[in-house]
Amino acid sequence: MEFYGYRRPDGRVGVRNKVLILPASVCASDTTRIIAQQVTGSVTFNNQQGCAQVAPDQQLTMDVMAGYAANPNIYGTVVVSLGCENCQMDLVVDAIRQRTNKPLKQVIIQESGGTLKAIDKAVRYAKEMVEEASLLQKEKFPISELILGTECGGSDPTSGLAANVLIGQLSDLLVQAGATSILSETTEFIGAEHILARRAATPEVRDRIFEIVHRYEKALQMVGEEVRKGNPSPGNKAGGITTLEEKSLGCIHKGGHSPVMEVYDYAKQVEAKKGLVIMDTPGHDPSSVAAMVAGGAQVVVFSSGRGTPTGNPIAPVIKITGNRITYANMIDNIDVDASPLIYGGDLKEMGDELLKLLVEVASGKQTKAESLGYTEMAIARACNYV
Repeated sequence: MEFYGYRRPDGRVGVRNKVLILPASVCASDTTRIIAQQVTGSVTFNNQQGCAQVAPDQQLTMDVMAGYAANPNIYGTVVVSLGCENCQMDLVVDAIRQRTNKPLKQVIIQESGGTLKAIDKAVRYAKEMVEEASLLQKEKFPISELILGTECGGSDPTSGLAANVLIGQLSDLLVQAGATSILSETTEFIGAEHILARRAATPEVRDRIFEIVHRYEKALQMVGEEVRKGNPSPGNKAGGITTLEEKSLGCIHKGGHSPVMEVYDYAKQVEAKKGLVIMDTPGHDPSSVAAMVAGGAQVVVFSSGRGTPTGNPIAPVIKITGNRITYANMIDNIDVDASPLIYGGDLKEMGDELLKLLVEVASGKQTKAESLGYTEMAIARACNYV
């Protein structure tokens, strides 16, 4: 099976062809918003980080910024910084250059003479890039070039019974085709980590699965908290999930039945054609999706029993629900109704249909989150600001 995409100079393949206006910190985010509003074909996001951070937090932010610029859905990037933030322009540019050789321009607000002059310079850079990007022609590529991110949020029992099972079927189909599928949300492995560990391809991968779960629990305990105080969420409980273990057993269905080949830290670069891998992310949906996209995922498949509009500025997000009531209530937001699996639907047939939709989205079909303009995202944090 093949899709139509864009070959980048670093060898990777994108399913969208955007120019990224990248804010290096919170102090540049309003400026990048104004720039992106003036340049059709560009995207940006609200970066709440980038300054007043300790080293581990700054690294998380740097990895997401560099990963967004390197994501193959992006043609080129205009980095905009204030000038005095922790994430200095030279650090950001170096981090991007370590991941990709795509077009890159820089604008520093303080050195440009203020907001208006910085906007004028960045708009000119962005328009030039958009014009260059428009010259690219789509080519056919095998689906082995895809890196798929999988996510679940606003879960209810139908997530584990239907929607996540369907995502797992899709994941297995992609793995069989030589692609990469990312299973995320470390907090929602808790209570099921031993099941994932049994599927590890090597003893090292098995140990890493236990390591990231125990590390996450200990990080919360260090500040006197417990993960179960916030997970499951009130919405999960209202939907019928009673314990974190129940939620975890549903969550890991997204990984299908393939062996786990690797465990990646948050927002690190994921290899193509790797099979099923895990990324260490929070259960918090926008920051988990952001990490997988920063890792190189061109498309995300996202289940929600209760319903959520979450999207992403870089990658299309396909929404699935296993709850037919949610599908009826939120048809503006949900792309796929997986509820027939609960009432006798055929998993293989529905998996093939979802794969067909994935190929269509990879080839340019807009998801509902895209058509609505949903681009909210977040970046994980290790501790408070300094």
